[in-house]
This record gives sequence, C-alpha cells and structure tokens, in this order.
Amino acid sequence: MRLWATAPAAVVALLLFAPAASAHTELESSSPKDGTRITHTPATVRLTFSEPVDLPEVRVTAGGGQQLPLSRPDHGDRRGNVVEVSVPRMVGQDRLALVWRVRDMEDGHPTSGTLSFALTAKTKDASASDAAAVPTPSDSVRTVWAAARWAGYLALALYVGGLVFLALLWPQGTQDRRTRRILTLAWAGGLAASLVTPGLQGAYGAMGALGDAFHLATYRDLLGTEVGIVSACRVLMWVLAAVVLAALLQGSERAARSPGWRVGALAVTLGLLRTTGMAGHNAEGTHPGWGAVADLVHLLGVSVWLGGLTLLLLGVLPRRRPEELSAAVSGYSALAGVSVGAIAVAGAVLAWQVVGSFGALFHTGYGRLLLLKLAILAAVLLIAQGSRSWVRTRLDIAVLLRGNRATVRPFIYSVAAETGLVLVVLAATSLLVTSAPGR
Repeated sequence: MRLWATAPAAVVALLLFAPAASAHTELESSSPKDGTRITHTPATVRLTFSEPVDLPEVRVTAGGGQQLPLSRPDHGDRRGNVVEVSVPRMVGQDRLALVWRVRDMEDGHPTSGTLSFALTAKTKDASASDAAAVPTPSDSVRTVWAAARWAGYLALALYVGGLVFLALLWPQGTQDRRTRRILTLAWAGGLAASLVTPGLQGAYGAMGALGDAFHLATYRDLLGTEVGIVSACRVLMWVLAAVVLAALLQGSERAARSPGWRVGALAVTLGLLRTTGMAGHNAEGTHPGWGAVADLVHLLGVSVWLGGLTLLLLGVLPRRRPEELSAAVSGYSALAGVSVGAIAVAGAVLAWQVVGSFGALFHTGYGRLLLLKLAILAAVLLIAQGSRSWVRTRLDIAVLLRGNRATVRPFIYSVAAETGLVLVVLAATSLLVTSAPGR
C-alpha cells in the first residue's frame, strides 16, 4: 500500500518539475520567413527543423501538387536540421504557397504545414484553400495501426509473461494443454503483428490510404529508415522466439528448469522488449538513454503482470490442484507486487520524458489519454489489492479444502476483472504510441 500511494505522488512530482520535452519533428523557421512579401520568386527556400532529418523523409510541394527537389546547404548545417528547396519561377501569380511534410526519424509520425509568400504588395493573407492543401494522416489507417499495436502488445505480454511464469513459478504447467495453446497463439499473433505494423506505420507516415499499407513499395521505402530497421529486427526476434518456444514445448518441465533454456529465453525476451520499445516515444525526451531503460522495465513489468494473470486464470485456477495453488498463487502475488512497482517508477520516467510538463496533461490530447490510462490503472490496482487480500487470508483455506470451487471462485472473479482492465490499459497504450505528444 505504501508503494501504491507513493507511485502517483512520484508521477505528479516529476511532471510538475520536469522541463519541456520535444515531441515530433517540427518546422522551426524558414528563409524567407513565412508570410513575407517578396518581389520575385526565390531560387531556394531554406527550411530549418527542430531535429535532424533525412532528405527522403521530407516532401515539399508547390501549387498543383508539384514535388520540389531538395538538397543540403553547402555550409551552416552541422546537425542535419536544414533543407533547401529549389523553387521554380512563378509566372503570372501573386502568391507562392509551399506545403511541407516530414516523417519523424525515431517513430515515423508525420507532421506537415504550409508556407505562404506574397509576390505583390496587393496580396491579401493566405487563403483558406492554402490551408486546405495541408495533407493529414488517414484516420482509418491510424485506427487499424492502433489495433495492430494492441494485438502486438498483447502477444508480447502473453509470450514474455508466460515464459517468466512457467520458468519461475509453474514449470509443470508446460504440460498443460491450455497453457501450451496460449503460448503458441501469442507467438503467432506477435509475428503477424510485427509483419503488418510496419506497413501501417509507413502508410500513416506517408499520409496514404489503408490499401497502401499492404503495398510492397511502402515496406521498401520504410526499410531505408531507422523505423524500418527496427521493424525488421523485431520480426527477426519473433523468429528466434519460435526456437525458444519449440524447445519449451518439446522439453516441457525439464526445459523450463534448464539453465541453458533460461539464458536463451532471457536473450530473446530482452530483444523483443527492446525492439518493441524502440518504435515508441521513449527516445524523444531530453535523456533518451533513461527513456530506453524505463521503457524496457515498463514493458517487462506489464508483460510479467498480464502474462502471469492469464496463465493463473486459464491454467492454474481451473486445475484447482492444492500444491499448484500453494506455490503458483503465493509466488505470483509477490512477483506481481514487484512488477507493479517497476511499472509505476518506469511509467513516471516515461511520462516525464514524453509529456514534459504538468500542463500538457490537461491541454493536449496525448496528456488526456495518459490520464485516462492512469485512471484505469488505479482501478486495476484496487482490484489487485482485493486479490492480494484473498491470498493472505483465504489461500491456506483453499489449499486445505483441496481447491474447493466455492472457495476459489471469488479469487477467479477478481483475477478475471483485473485481467480485463489490464487489456483496456494496453488499448490506451496503443493509442498513445500512435498519437503525437504535445498535440
């Protein structure tokens, strides 16, 4: 209870005193400046972004959708933040309008905007048609992307958490048919999500339609970026995860207790967690190294918590074997407490990294979604406290009564409710990952 009371206070304190963190790649300035009245069409327009950008990730179009050539300046750009746009001469027009779009190098999120320059003294301010020309990401692509991310997070949690639960608390569960089916489905779902998600992310970043997510060109364009490399590594880790799972299913309890298998499972688990976290927002703050560590701990904590809950609910409790209830339930109660503590501390660090200020929690869509996630998490912790109370006061009775159905039933309901709400938390997490901080 002290830990759960301290964690929210730590989150609030970090957000109150944290400096503002950067969100996504934005246009800081242009030369000429946006809205400037100029006598003739400039040969080039210089764009300065808030972060380093790759030229293939930047797109600038003039009136009519004509894509303009881009280049790096000869000097004055040591960080890679500046792009020069070659502009064709405008004849018979009184305004030059440029539409820019850039995809973030870290997580693939797009940002866009317009620049407008008056070519005569009589020109009025930018028209509504210029603003309407700004491309926006597809809502349908974002919805499907969020759903795929949710499926990926769920598969990761069931796979990683299931392996941890079997290795530390319930090795004999490797022979349970339902448990083996859960792990197999989790692996298949994780591999499928890792294959589909890059295409959806690429289509979203390119502001394309849902059908573009399944085009080979989308994957080819994405593989040349940092996001694409991470996605390819994640697919490779899921392939290696199949080897770990096959060894467990073949060796059963002997494999789960084997030091060699545990070392291999640990390596694959860390690879899956890290490549999943690298596709999020953890590297966007003022201390990306801390964000990476916090994200790894956060994902591991959630995986151990949810994966253990699932195997407890669908594997251990239906069997109602006294020796398994005594060892697995009490052991998981302690493991879940450690996981919740890790989630709270790591979540506070991530909130500091990404949100950056207390005011952003209430004045941005990302912040409000984060508050909703925290509210649901608080409800989960209240239910979890009821489960822990049952373990302290009723577990011994349940063991003595050899898993009597009436005695175990309240605990089953509590675990089921806790599992369902954690799935909602995962859904909120998926929406956060596909949202732009600070907007």
